[in-house]
Amino acid sequence: MTVEATSAGAILFRDTRGEREYLLLKSRPGDWEFPKGGVEGEEELQQTAIREVTEEAGIEDFRLIDGFRKEYDYVFEANGKTIHKTVHLFIARSFEASAELSSEHRDMQWRDYEQALNTITQDGPREILEDAHDYLEDVKEADGEGYVGTPA
Repeated sequence: MTVEATSAGAILFRDTRGEREYLLLKSRPGDWEFPKGGVEGEEELQQTAIREVTEEAGIEDFRLIDGFRKEYDYVFEANGKTIHKTVHLFIARSFEASAELSSEHRDMQWRDYEQALNTITQDGPREILEDAHDYLEDVKEADGEGYVGTPA
C-alpha cells in the first residue's frame, strides 16, 4: 500500500550586489534541496512554505512572489511503507543576508543560478529552479525589480 504525502516549500533567493543567489540546503541523506516540509493540520500550501522557510533556514524577513507554484513528486521507502510525496514549490525573496542551518540539514549555501543548477541532486527541483529563474527574469523585466509578492 502506498501512503500519499504532501510537502510545500520555497525556492528562496536574495539579491547580492545585483546578483541573484538561491539558498540550497543539504539534507541528511545528502541531497541538495530547497526549504520544504510536510503540511501540518489544515495548513494551506503557502502557509506550509512560509513556516518551512522560517524553520529550516531561520529567515523571517522574506516575501513569497505572486503567481508561481510548481510541483514535482517522487516515491521512497520509509519504515516498511512506500510513500508517494508531492512537493509544491513557491518562490520567495529573502531580505536577510544570511541564513541559519537547522538540525534537519548538514549544510547550506547561497549559490548563483548556474552553481545552483549544478548542485541540486534531483531532476524535479532542478527543472523547477529553471522555471523559477525564467519567471523571475520575466517579472523583473515587467516590474523593474519590483517582484510583486505576499509578505510572509
